[in-house]
Amino acid sequence: MRDLESLSATQAVKALARREIKATHLLLSCLDRIGQRESTVKAWVSLGKENALARAKELDKGAITGLLHGLPIGVKDLYDTYDLPTAYGSPIYAKNYPRTDAVSIALMRQAGGIILGKTVTTEFATFKSAATTNPHNSKHTPGGSSSGSAAAVADFMIPLATGSQTAGSIIRPAAFCGVVGFKPSLGKISIAGVKSLAISLDTMGCFGRTVEDVALGVAAMSGDHQLAKVKDLHNKPRIGICKTANWSSAQKETANALALARHAAESICKGVIGDIKLPKACDGLSQAQSRIMLSEMSRSLSFEREHFTKKLSPQLIKQLAEGSALTYEQYSKDLLLAQRAIVSVAQLFSDEVDILIAPSAVGEAPTIKDGTGDPIFCRGWTMLGLPCINLNITSGPNGLPVGVQLIAGPGKDHFLLSVARAFALALPDPVLRDQA
Repeated sequence: MRDLESLSATQAVKALARREIKATHLLLSCLDRIGQRESTVKAWVSLGKENALARAKELDKGAITGLLHGLPIGVKDLYDTYDLPTAYGSPIYAKNYPRTDAVSIALMRQAGGIILGKTVTTEFATFKSAATTNPHNSKHTPGGSSSGSAAAVADFMIPLATGSQTAGSIIRPAAFCGVVGFKPSLGKISIAGVKSLAISLDTMGCFGRTVEDVALGVAAMSGDHQLAKVKDLHNKPRIGICKTANWSSAQKETANALALARHAAESICKGVIGDIKLPKACDGLSQAQSRIMLSEMSRSLSFEREHFTKKLSPQLIKQLAEGSALTYEQYSKDLLLAQRAIVSVAQLFSDEVDILIAPSAVGEAPTIKDGTGDPIFCRGWTMLGLPCINLNITSGPNGLPVGVQLIAGPGKDHFLLSVARAFALALPDPVLRDQA
């Protein structure tokens, strides 16, 4: 096989399991691509070439080890790795060498994955732009905070990469870079060994080029190996369009994307696709999510703020001050609001709808000087802890990708993947159907 780096994670794993390709050859193809493009994309913090190559040679000689046998993986530099430095996007931790892997990374290694390197994260997974550029246009952001992971997958440097989402850090960069991003249910993947920003919100996930890729990744990261088997959709789901209370922020390309999504979903849904308004208990949910995030991050980063203020960006210092200014009483009220919203939305999914389709981002990726993009269309879903997946569906005025996210009810990760694959296959563009 030629151009091995262009294989999706699922294609590569199947070829590796059948011994049609070697792990060493796949790894070298990825490294060659990185060599060609890294000076422009800047997706990587560090590469563990020697260790990765040694592991690939081992796997080529031994038995098939698991779901990810021989697959090169990029790891967001928020996850601890025992054999690579972990800086959390901050100069404070430039020489930090953890003694152990994060739980999810240990599970990926046990499944046969090869950790190729650490991908760029924004500072402690917050909003300050990092060095990474959008592979489609280097003047534009790849999104954040999982900047390097989304860009590396989009640019064919790696077939699979981990991410995390506290506001919109998987779905938004996936949309900006035109890849599939899967944020599973809150708690599906252990956060042990990952630098926490906001414990009520932090959700681990991954990026791939297809629905099956991200299913494979989250299956390995979580230990729920049944997730890797995306089942065919036998019964038509009830699907609704949810523009959310923040629809006034949507740009024209996002409105177009939602219209295209409605049309594509008609062939797989039960009944008519109507517009769904979230229950009244969700009023103010995005604002509550923002306050909870600020409040929790002000405590999570209290040591760094106390001892390393000069190594924090002015933007982060301002956010930490805002979080510290919030009273614990306000924080408690916001948590209560979130809990009521979670109960009401669970009832909505039980009574009215199986899948919601919503915007992934305000529009296409903004220029780097304008930041990593507004996470407003992701905040509420993250707060609700629901499984979400981004699929690329159109392009914006600058020719950059625009996605939509599909959202399922509480704990319905398996079902969401089945619907997402069926939805991708229903898209009119054959290139977009490849996301299935």
